[in-house]
Amino acid sequence: MSSDTATPEPDEDPIGYFLDDVTYHGKSERTRAFYERVLREFQTYLSEGSHPTAVAAASHRDCMAYVHGLRGDHSESTVATYASYLHRFFAYMTQVGTFESNPMALVMEEMDESINTDPTRREISVEEMRAFVGTIGHPLERAVVLTLLKTGMRAGELCNLDVQDCHLSEPGPRPEVPVRAALDGREDSLYVAAEPSRGAVTNGERRSASNKRKRDTTVPVDDELARTLRRWLAIRPDVRSDAEPLFVSTSSDWGKRLTPDMVHHLVEQHARDYGWYRDGGGTEENVTPHYFRHFFTTHLRDRTGDRGVVKYLRGDVAQDVIDTYTHEWGSRVRESYEANIYSLL
Repeated sequence: MSSDTATPEPDEDPIGYFLDDVTYHGKSERTRAFYERVLREFQTYLSEGSHPTAVAAASHRDCMAYVHGLRGDHSESTVATYASYLHRFFAYMTQVGTFESNPMALVMEEMDESINTDPTRREISVEEMRAFVGTIGHPLERAVVLTLLKTGMRAGELCNLDVQDCHLSEPGPRPEVPVRAALDGREDSLYVAAEPSRGAVTNGERRSASNKRKRDTTVPVDDELARTLRRWLAIRPDVRSDAEPLFVSTSSDWGKRLTPDMVHHLVEQHARDYGWYRDGGGTEENVTPHYFRHFFTTHLRDRTGDRGVVKYLRGDVAQDVIDTYTHEWGSRVRESYEANIYSLL
């Protein structure tokens, strides 16, 4: 590589170093440009304060003050997006060993609590959601909706599930695919990996969606979801990929792995038919796959009173918390989940 295009040294220009790595990881130019705008604005904010600070030396109070200052000029969703970009930058630079810690971690934890309880969102009770699910008869569509509602995973994470990631105590008519080793001893569970990213090859297939988890997560499956998955597997068509995707299209893209666009369209259509979606309705009114994640978080947290378990299931926690819940998965995660997960069928 020529000297004029060499990657900046991480200690000299951590933002430039990170932006080059963003490109190497296959992110689009648009994504890189947005990262650059947010990070350079943050750098300017730090340099123009009463006590100029380098990005590498930013504290959680610096980050908190910057995020708070955004609120006067931007919507809450935009503020959350800016914060998430800062968080990913600091997390990455910490992971590669350039920074000692991630000052955004605490800020994001506090923001998660406030965003997840946003009172402007449509409030849907378990009973109302149960009635909605009852209108969905197609085995694939019901399996997709129920998986999102019962696990809190993102649409892209659902699309990236392979048959090996599903371990049911009564497997039913599934392909002869060995269960992932990480699920040994953990029947009735789904494995949501942090690994898949858009454009990268995972389990022999190039993926069109990224998982956004901080760590791999094993999510329990209750009797309702297990029955629904078995019903889907009984009619799942032959697939086009040796990776054996769990969810594939039964329409014009017969046998092809579902994409997030397909999932969003599926959910939107049912929500529209039910009166829960309209053009221009916005996040405070429309029911989408992301709303299902909000529904899962709100109702399960209210029922368990255990934020740690819910954060583990969402894949939002740091390594030390992940380790705790991983080692005590049966006694802390499964028992809490089974005792409190809502019935939707």
